[in-house]
Amino acid sequence: MPIKHAAFKALRQSTKRREKNLTIKTNLKKVVKSVRKAVAAKDTAKAKDLLKTAIKTIDRAAQKRVIKKNTAARLKSRLHKAVSKV
Repeated sequence: MPIKHAAFKALRQSTKRREKNLTIKTNLKKVVKSVRKAVAAKDTAKAKDLLKTAIKTIDRAAQKRVIKKNTAARLKSRLHKAVSKV
């Protein structure tokens, strides 16, 4: 446990940030997984619909620096490619 007051505050801040980032990451993974499931099921309309929400969540996660911008670009590119093949 931290001894100084500033260290306690830093601990509180880091736990809050961790929880926030974790919720963003889990939501991101769920959305990406749902797009991939729709692609696997060859449901074009559903995949395109889910792709829009996936792109929004990926961009938001990159904007909040939960994931890097290049990672976001790579994810979006791969999802676009997968949906276009269906």
